[in-house]
Amino acid sequence: MAMKTQRIRLLRCGAVAVALAVVAVGCGQQSGQAGVGERTGVAIDKAAAKTKDAAGQAVEKTGEALEKAGSAVEKTGTKMQK
Repeated sequence: MAMKTQRIRLLRCGAVAVALAVVAVGCGQQSGQAGVGERTGVAIDKAAAKTKDAAGQAVEKTGEALEKAGSAVEKTGTKMQK
């Protein structure tokens, strides 16, 4: 029975310590400054924008290459018919 009481006390102390840590971290942030989540979100947004731009350029280059290949196939077909 004494062991069970000690475990309950230990769990209570742990819960209080976690709650205090959460409060301390939350209170440590000064107003006007971005938090960790906000900074992470901004970084993700920037990475997504860069990826979108790179993908757009890749699609554009692929389109140009396909047009060149289509022209070459068309010329070859014309020559074969002659």
